[in-house]
This record gives sequence, C-alpha cells and structure tokens, in this order.
Amino acid sequence: MKYFNAESILPKELVEELQKYVNGEMVYVPIAKDLHKRWGECSGIKKQLTARNHAIRQQFSLGVTIEQLSNQFFLSHDSIKKIVYTKK
Repeated sequence: MKYFNAESILPKELVEELQKYVNGEMVYVPIAKDLHKRWGECSGIKKQLTARNHAIRQQFSLGVTIEQLSNQFFLSHDSIKKIVYTKK
C-alpha cells in the first residue's frame, strides 16, 4: 500500500471536500469491489495448492498411505488427513 499526498493526485475541490471530514489525518481508500482479487489469485499460490491437493487425493485413492504422503509433500499427518477426507 502506497502513501500519496492528496494534494498531488486529487483535484483541489475534492481535497477541500475531504478536509470537511478529515483534516491532516490518513485515510484508507479501499480497492473497488469489481477489482478485488481473492486470496492467492495474484501470486498463483491458490492454483498451486489446488493442484497439489488434487495430486495428494489421487495418490491416496491409489493406495499411498497418509504417512507416505506426509513425507512426500512435507505436510503433517493431520494436514494430509484434512486434504484426503474433505469432500471436494
């Protein structure tokens, strides 16, 4: 999140209007709802985790044990159980 001086980016009239509500304080302007991205969409981690979890479920269905999956994917026993027993 960047900091901008309102006078450098906003019209003078808008700055004066804002000063009626907030004067000399910082104001957070949230991103527009139609531009908001969900967790992991920008970095791509959501797709990576989805693919990893699919691979874990697939191997489990082929008989690979939870312990083996835990060692292979460097996840705890409980994390693997959550992945394989959660309905998708």
